[in-house]
Amino acid sequence: MESPKNNGAGFIQKLRSSRFTTTFSLLAVLTLGILAGSVLTSSVSANAGQKIDSSDARPLTIPSPVTLSNGFSAIVKQVGPAVVNINTESLPKAPKQRRGGSGRRGTPAPQTPNGDDGSGDQGDMQDFFNRFFGGGGGGQESPEAGERRALGSGFIVDPRGYILTNNHVVDQADHIYVKLSTDPDGGPGDQGRPATVIGVDAQTDIAVIKIDTKEPLPTIKLGNSEGAQVGDWVLAIGSPFGLSQTVSAGIVSAKNRSIDDVGPGGISNSQFQKFIQTDAAINPGNSGGPLVDMAGEVIGMNTAIYTQSAGSEGVGFAMPSNTLISVYNMLISPEHKVTRGSIGIQFQGVQSSAVGRMYGFANGGVLVSVVTPNGPAAKAGLQAGDVITSVDGAPVKDGDELVAIISNKKPGSSVKLGYVRSGKKETADVGIADRAKLFADLTGGSDDSNTPEESDAGEGKLGIKVQPLTPAIASKLGVKGGVVVTEVRPGSFADEISLSKGLVIIEINKVPVTDQSSYNAIVSGLKSGADAVFVVRDPQRPAGGNTYVGGTLP
Repeated sequence: MESPKNNGAGFIQKLRSSRFTTTFSLLAVLTLGILAGSVLTSSVSANAGQKIDSSDARPLTIPSPVTLSNGFSAIVKQVGPAVVNINTESLPKAPKQRRGGSGRRGTPAPQTPNGDDGSGDQGDMQDFFNRFFGGGGGGQESPEAGERRALGSGFIVDPRGYILTNNHVVDQADHIYVKLSTDPDGGPGDQGRPATVIGVDAQTDIAVIKIDTKEPLPTIKLGNSEGAQVGDWVLAIGSPFGLSQTVSAGIVSAKNRSIDDVGPGGISNSQFQKFIQTDAAINPGNSGGPLVDMAGEVIGMNTAIYTQSAGSEGVGFAMPSNTLISVYNMLISPEHKVTRGSIGIQFQGVQSSAVGRMYGFANGGVLVSVVTPNGPAAKAGLQAGDVITSVDGAPVKDGDELVAIISNKKPGSSVKLGYVRSGKKETADVGIADRAKLFADLTGGSDDSNTPEESDAGEGKLGIKVQPLTPAIASKLGVKGGVVVTEVRPGSFADEISLSKGLVIIEINKVPVTDQSSYNAIVSGLKSGADAVFVVRDPQRPAGGNTYVGGTLP
């Protein structure tokens, strides 16, 4: 009988023998493979040296272009020249303090999804757009300079250079540049033509900008978005990720869609944003581009996407063209702002059918939850718990319809409201107030949904904030008027020309600055590329006289 030790030694010996056999077999197989490959290679090389007869082969020819029945290409050729690429630059800014009551974060949020007729806080949609488009359709930040660059799209609607785009594309931009499809590519340093903001409306995320032109520019026609039907073919045109003149096709997936905090049911609190939904691919950089129907007319402006991957997942949203037209017409008016009507009420946006049956508006109507003190509705005698059923004799289906009707009314006009109180039908003549003013009076602040405050008129162009000159300082300096610089943004035009905080501006380009309004008027007229010269006085050196600073606006 062998010992366990001897058995172990025999096992190891067998294992070594088995390894040797396996290794030898592998080497043999590899050797045969190499020899076979050499033979085949020699055979191919030998054939390559022989003259092969290919006289029976027919040369390929490029066929004549074929025009297909698809009408997409014809539409793109028609509208493409009017679609532009927008580049923006934003210099570093100090954190902006929100005024209490002027935004959603300034007031306590209601426990239920509330709506109103346009007099209350609509919320700040900018955060939503920033989340999906980086605040400007695909932004990049330069760590060295602290600058922020962004990309977007737009389309020309007036041959004199007026362009529609999204507010979030140009929001807080210090420099805006536009490139037409016909502009030559001047290389990395060629950003395009400088543009000026004519007006913005944050509530609908619409902006109007303008470029100077000596010749009429190609334009695109706006259609009637009410005519668009779910299932219709549409084309989205824009500059996703900076790739200009990119076209994607899809259909109208839905209409009258809300996207503020979109949930499974697509329910939203937004009052003035009802979108066309499409599955045409929309990506960062498409913001502000047109959504075109098969007639070659714009039925919407691509505004946002709903995504979990930061790319297109077939759920895009476009602001309807009927809204674009209405807002555009107000933004190009002398006031350059959107004015909306309000009667001063709030209502609950989403209600169960049981509430409707209990309060007698199961077939349509709006249950008033809050009546603004001293507002038009309060003065007309409306109370919380009343159910508004009609406006000027036309039935009102729900709160969205009431908002659409009232907001389009001009302040100073009036409407006849039909309402139900305790089961009894009543009517009342209710005046229409300016939503912005009513909201400002209600909160003690101002509504920031349209254009910047007057005190911020020079913030974009100059990079400064100012305030009116006090009588004491005016007397000390011996001047009749002016404005005091209260803030200078680092890296801005004002910073570069040494227009410092605390200085008093008394003249710009030989035009006296007497007060806040005159300052705003002068600054609004300053053009990119033009000289801007300021006459300033230093309150710390009242006997120092006038100082002249200036430069060429970027």
